[in-house]
Amino acid sequence: MIRTDVLVIGSGAAGLLFALHCAAQGKSVMLATKGTAGESNSAWAQGGVAAALDLEEDSPTAHLSDTLAAGAGLCDEAAAAIVASEAPQRVEELVRLGVAFDFGGSGALDLTREAAHSAARVAHAADATGRAITSTLVSRALRHPNVTVLERATAVELIVDDRGCRGAWLLVHDRLVAVIAGSATALATGGSGRLFARTTNPPGATADGLPLALQAGAVLADLEFVQFHPTALALAGAPALLVSEAARGEGGILVDAAGRRFCFDADPRGELAARDVVARAIYKQLQRDPAGGVRLDLRPIGTPDAIRARFPNIAAACARFGIDIGTTPIPVSPAAHYHMGGIRTDLWGRTALPGLYAIGECACTGLHGANRLASNSLAECLVFAARAADDVHAGTAEGFDSGDPSAPPAHVESPDAIAPIASLLWDSAGVERERELLRRAVAALDGFAVERRPVSRAALEARAVLAAGLLIARAALMREESRGSHYRSDFPERDDAHWRARILWSASGQSFEPVAAPTPIS
Repeated sequence: MIRTDVLVIGSGAAGLLFALHCAAQGKSVMLATKGTAGESNSAWAQGGVAAALDLEEDSPTAHLSDTLAAGAGLCDEAAAAIVASEAPQRVEELVRLGVAFDFGGSGALDLTREAAHSAARVAHAADATGRAITSTLVSRALRHPNVTVLERATAVELIVDDRGCRGAWLLVHDRLVAVIAGSATALATGGSGRLFARTTNPPGATADGLPLALQAGAVLADLEFVQFHPTALALAGAPALLVSEAARGEGGILVDAAGRRFCFDADPRGELAARDVVARAIYKQLQRDPAGGVRLDLRPIGTPDAIRARFPNIAAACARFGIDIGTTPIPVSPAAHYHMGGIRTDLWGRTALPGLYAIGECACTGLHGANRLASNSLAECLVFAARAADDVHAGTAEGFDSGDPSAPPAHVESPDAIAPIASLLWDSAGVERERELLRRAVAALDGFAVERRPVSRAALEARAVLAAGLLIARAALMREESRGSHYRSDFPERDDAHWRARILWSASGQSFEPVAAPTPIS
């Protein structure tokens, strides 16, 4: 058994910054990650951090307005206002910590504009911003005397008593270990991309935190809202490598086989429309002409050398498959990228279960509503990690329980593979959805074959994928409208009269929470 003040499960940007803030406040912190400390969705993030840093051309009010517009009427306006207001200081903190952001000739941060933003407000480190942030934070965490990093540690279940969450059982190198947290336990387990056959996410993005939290007594929300990134590499035999939003923000164009910029058929903003609009435009074009495909042409940005210099990681990744991004348009199609839904929290990262926090992509603060604004994900990670740490610091630790926790399960009920579930969800709950396919998916997932298996990372991930996938399919079937990333071909219109609400999931079933209409911003 291990005792600590704070247990953090997950080592992306949110988990790392939360751990560092708690450690700086004098807490002992155990940071557990099922891979290595450098593995996370955050590390794969290319674009950057959205923050209104240039106050001559931008403002937090404008950032808030863009966030609410992208969220299609379901944003929590208070959460969005907090992120717009506090993101600049979090970026400034990262600069002080040594994150290698790109700077312009004037000495200020170089800011780029991405789709659905009204100004250039995305701070970046070439096209590998997530890696720059997480590598810096990992280095800081490994050196901090109050932080212990526990790698190859997969969460099995949360430890709960009548006062709330007291820690978690972890599988560490095939050994079950109880970690008892005297002050707080934080889930920072990342996203859900691996629930879909085509995704930009790393292998570990298996929605682990969602069933853990639900089983322990927390509430989930907005599970039907999955963002499909418009531009992922589409080559037979190649992974769905992300081609950053910034590539279009800086002038890249999407063309069909004839070289026509078809996105203007769907939205006057063309390639710079919101992600859901562009993803559906590409999806429909591929349905019309699957053999012709869709390509992202970066040549309007500048010279081949300038393009390769601005996007070095995309250039290197595409070069492995014979594509020179400076001279050749990139074949692309949508892929599952980000989950707006997750563990419901308040404005301090607190869940419905006392002692349990959720931060980062596994959380649902309400910031993103039905559709995330580009580069708001890292901003949310950083802002709510700091706020959650402040809340832990303001609280009073109750001390450790005198007794040992109950024994963890030695076996779990899980399917033998993730791939069939991911294929089913891609086909039925992907870019476009409709009732009959969703009904079949729910029935198939509800009756999916499981077996009693020894606890292992693979079994735990498969269990999480099945549990989260079933809830996503149920939520998508329930929401009979189209809004943001959730598009129903049989209900193609947004329906504020009946569906300006979020669907909540608890151990007792689902309920509905009305969402207030956004306040007009002058």
